[in-house]
Amino acid sequence: IMAFLNKGLEIRFRDERVGRQQEISYQYKGGLIDFVRHLNSSKESLFKKVASFEVTEDEQQVEIALQWSTGYYEGLHGFANGISTIDGGMHEEGFKKSLTNVANKYARAKGTLKEKDENLRGEDIREGLTAIISVRLQDPQFEGQTKAKLGNVPVRSLVERATNEKLAEWFEENPREAG
Repeated sequence: IMAFLNKGLEIRFRDERVGRQQEISYQYKGGLIDFVRHLNSSKESLFKKVASFEVTEDEQQVEIALQWSTGYYEGLHGFANGISTIDGGMHEEGFKKSLTNVANKYARAKGTLKEKDENLRGEDIREGLTAIISVRLQDPQFEGQTKAKLGNVPVRSLVERATNEKLAEWFEENPREAG
């Protein structure tokens, strides 16, 4: 996972035991894009491209990659400074809220949703979605001893702003995939 989270990093394992010598290396030049492709390799993707974006501000950074498949389950994977946040946290909250807003705005602008139609629900939008939300921040505040949930409120705002702007741009630049 560390090789996916750190684009271009090469990790090598060398077994020097007599009779078992071997070397394995992991390097993913596409980083999170390669991670999403790896997670979706056994699924049928709805489109070939993986959406991705990265924003840095005020000593914190967010990098996100996502792709929908024909599956029914949502696969959100959050990381804070390389630590898996299996119980989510502020970065995932910000992403979910913003994804729902961006998808609904896009659907209304393109006429997929009419004026009288209700907004699409977040869980419906996330059906079949594989997304990696990786944040880097100076002073991560985790809830609980297992570090399974990120509690930094400012990172939620960063993720929301980044997703609102960058995902909307990606939808506009890739209308076949966005539709």
